[in-house]
Amino acid sequence: MTGAPRQMRWWGWGEPAEEVKITTAGEALMLARLGMSGWADRPPVSLERVSLPQPALSASALRSMRAAVGDANVLTDRETRIRRAAGRSYADLIRLRAGDAGTAPDAVVVPGSEDEIGSILAICESEGVAVIPFGGGTSVVGGVTPGRGGLGAAVTLDLARFDSLEVDRRSLLATAGAGLRARNVEAALQAQGLTLGHFPQSFEYASIGGYVATRSAGQASTGYGRIDELVVALQMVAPAGRIRTPRVPASAAGPSVRELLVGSEGAFGVITAATLAVRPSPEVRAFEGWSFRNFAAGVEALRDVEQSEASPDVARLSDEEETAIGLAMADRGSLTDRAARTYLRARGHDRGCLVIVGFEGEREEVAPRKARCTRILRRHGGLALGRRAGEAWVRTRYLAPYLRDVLLDRGVLAETLETATTWSRLEALHAAVGQALGSSLAEEGSRPLVACHVSHLYPSGASLYFTCMARARQGAEVEQWRAAKEAASRAIVEHGATITHHHAVGRDHAAFLRHEIGDLGIAALQAAKGRFDPHGIMNPGALLGPEG
Repeated sequence: MTGAPRQMRWWGWGEPAEEVKITTAGEALMLARLGMSGWADRPPVSLERVSLPQPALSASALRSMRAAVGDANVLTDRETRIRRAAGRSYADLIRLRAGDAGTAPDAVVVPGSEDEIGSILAICESEGVAVIPFGGGTSVVGGVTPGRGGLGAAVTLDLARFDSLEVDRRSLLATAGAGLRARNVEAALQAQGLTLGHFPQSFEYASIGGYVATRSAGQASTGYGRIDELVVALQMVAPAGRIRTPRVPASAAGPSVRELLVGSEGAFGVITAATLAVRPSPEVRAFEGWSFRNFAAGVEALRDVEQSEASPDVARLSDEEETAIGLAMADRGSLTDRAARTYLRARGHDRGCLVIVGFEGEREEVAPRKARCTRILRRHGGLALGRRAGEAWVRTRYLAPYLRDVLLDRGVLAETLETATTWSRLEALHAAVGQALGSSLAEEGSRPLVACHVSHLYPSGASLYFTCMARARQGAEVEQWRAAKEAASRAIVEHGATITHHHAVGRDHAAFLRHEIGDLGIAALQAAKGRFDPHGIMNPGALLGPEG
């Protein structure tokens, strides 16, 4: 496929033309809760003021890399290095906006074949240079922030030229280059009457390789499945050699090497392509809203729906705080209308919880599933809100990262974290993590907004996705968030939940991986890394932390 991929702002999300406005009601709610008499004015510094270290690559390494991939594909200019200095976590953006690009790679290399990747890895092994694979740059856990791991220099390996797409329509498979943007894959598939059905919030900018390397989950994963369920085969180039798993529907040939590499986060090697299961494009898409009197009632309804095999493809339950914020932020003409509020209040839902359900598929399959789901939701006290609420969610499903940029301009800490647990532990975990975040971020005269939604349903449990907003502590924003994230992570571990459901481990969660898989599990991954990457040049610090 051709055409240069769209670039995000160097200091934030999305394109300069995109803008998200905060409603008057939303402004009033946030300012009152955060104890702010008005918005702060904290725009990012200009690109010219960004501090950037001098490149540390040796002249011999640069010459060898240029010989391997061509002069035009080894980039050392200022803007390119800044654009590859970090992902898109709150801490990443705070540093970039303040003009700190100290983590920038010493060069950005853009290979065009597996042979070229192999040559670059050999050069980096010889020269002692770290290699960070890069797709869309949307990591929010430090997964693409260049680390050196004791090595003298680092290069980012940009996979933008790995943009091929091959579709086997009879087998319902699509093999995509790792650098191909997800939105381009989806557009090409839909032109052939197909869909991958994978729509995470990063959909506009994420790459296929990034999906696979981080075990991504899309907003419709309850119906379509997580990316690890959709990967049939993959290709990887490691410093020690190449792996190409077979394109077969299933195999009993020992433990799955494919499963070992899905979620490897560039720490073992460079994923160059993935073969993914696709489906015919849905004949119908039906999204609608429901209200429940409280979070517990909504949780029980979704549990029953999932275990009764009546789940929608998209299922999201917002808790009371997230519902209140969503109503305040909604455009005029949606559920903020006075008549709608009166309707909810009259039925005891004035502090209720919003549920969005979305069904996709063939009409004759969707109709009975939707009918079963509706009966169960009503049985648990659900109040139908109709299609307008569902369609409003669809229109705004990718806007949260854009809103965060606006809030950072105004002096507001805004960040997310996620986890997953069983239905039996879900409500206790929701309360514990919310309490940890609220207590850590609370300050005199300021009460943080800590909102959460349930999504990604499984018969045994579901995920929890938290959004936090607090008055940013100017000059100490990163430390402020780190303390809150540490408190939340401790609560997650203490309640036996996963440290990450779909954001991946990266660098931010590496210290907590041992709690999840144990000492022997860590040792096994370290052994695998040692075999694939004997000199430790691949994405140092990601997945296994500094000890890896």
